[in-house]
Amino acid sequence: MLPTTELVLNRRVATEQAEGRAPSLAAAVVRDGEITWWGSRGTVDGARPERTTQYRIGSITKSIVAAAVLRLRDEGLLDLGDPLDKHVPGTTFGSSTIAQLLSHTSGLTSESPGAWWERSPGGGWTDLSARLTADATKHRPGRRFHYSNVGYGVLGRLVTAVRGTDWLDVVRAEILEPLGMRHTTPLPGEHGLVAATGYAVHPFADVLLPEPAHNAGAMAPAGQLWSTLDDLVRWTAFTGGRTGDVLDPGTVAEMREAATVDDSGGPWTAGYGLGFQLIQAGGKRLCGHTGSMPGFLACTLIDPATQTGAVTFANTTSGVGIAGLTADLISIADDHEPPLPAEWTPSPVEPRLLELTGLWHWGPKPYHLYALPDGWLNLTPADGAGRASRFRPIGDDRWLGLDGYYAGETLTVGRVSDGTPAYLDLATFVFTRTPYDPKAPVPGGVDPEGWRA
Repeated sequence: MLPTTELVLNRRVATEQAEGRAPSLAAAVVRDGEITWWGSRGTVDGARPERTTQYRIGSITKSIVAAAVLRLRDEGLLDLGDPLDKHVPGTTFGSSTIAQLLSHTSGLTSESPGAWWERSPGGGWTDLSARLTADATKHRPGRRFHYSNVGYGVLGRLVTAVRGTDWLDVVRAEILEPLGMRHTTPLPGEHGLVAATGYAVHPFADVLLPEPAHNAGAMAPAGQLWSTLDDLVRWTAFTGGRTGDVLDPGTVAEMREAATVDDSGGPWTAGYGLGFQLIQAGGKRLCGHTGSMPGFLACTLIDPATQTGAVTFANTTSGVGIAGLTADLISIADDHEPPLPAEWTPSPVEPRLLELTGLWHWGPKPYHLYALPDGWLNLTPADGAGRASRFRPIGDDRWLGLDGYYAGETLTVGRVSDGTPAYLDLATFVFTRTPYDPKAPVPGGVDPEGWRA
């Protein structure tokens, strides 16, 4: 990036490290899947952190586990509406759906019963399941957002049950290796990498206390993994839609949709999809995940609209505003060096698609229908206010709604005998070339006397 931009980015990181009193802090900005800037402050083993220095990423592990679950869905091995009992029988909360577990709306308790799991060695699934008695459900499933670390321990067990092999082996083989994230590991120091030690910083003195870093056992899918800037930049790009062969970009877009929002403090600024946190900040809608474990803070966020993202690590239990820092790095990059729009080039359109474009009316309200690449359509109100959706083709003269009010609904073209398109039928709403065209099957019919003064 430009020297002036790098100066502002470096100052933001330096200020956070100094004011947050972090032993070390490392950060990177990613754009279009590549690192465009990175920097670090403080020391790890007496040296500045590098792009290959490992930090514990905590709950960012959840997003990776969620991707493994969505792969199972896309392969037809489960449905997100399935109750947990269908795949992992024997729990006291088996009526909760997989989608509810992914989006923290299952009502399940936030932490595993017993000792604080983040600072205690973890047992296996049998032990965890036995401790999740009937009172482990704190809210009616689907009622509200209630962040549940336990829920992702359960999802790790789900992956193990459906695949027939340990969730970590599944994650390695199906996600980390294909994305080139070979330095993302369950324990630090693998592959000969330098790993940061996690510390608590005394609130009233500039002294440190090392934090434990136990294996979390059955709770590991909630926050076990360690990673590097280089690896998490790849994951950040994946979150923004650069998914390689791991998942279809449409599936990742589904994961980014707000399944629930936290509006307890007024208009929502934070929400949760299927394994991803959503943050509204500075006019941007960012997606990714934060992570915290004793001694560590981490965050990965990306703006899918600009494809600018950021990754941040700190080896401190508290003190650093990790999400705010990450969002600020994205804003600095986009404000100082706004990304250029994709270059426009002509693209071929089938004649039968081209003849659908132009002006249509839903009753008296005018709409414009645009042809998009790959046979897609975009329906928008002529004045810009109202229901707009994109559609992808699913058969002859049929398209499926992808977003907005008509997401999941089918648009069908009605043609007259010579093949000319006469109307659009969209979830029983009939769009005509002229307002209430009497020759089209307008629901309720059209007054035979027509328009009048």
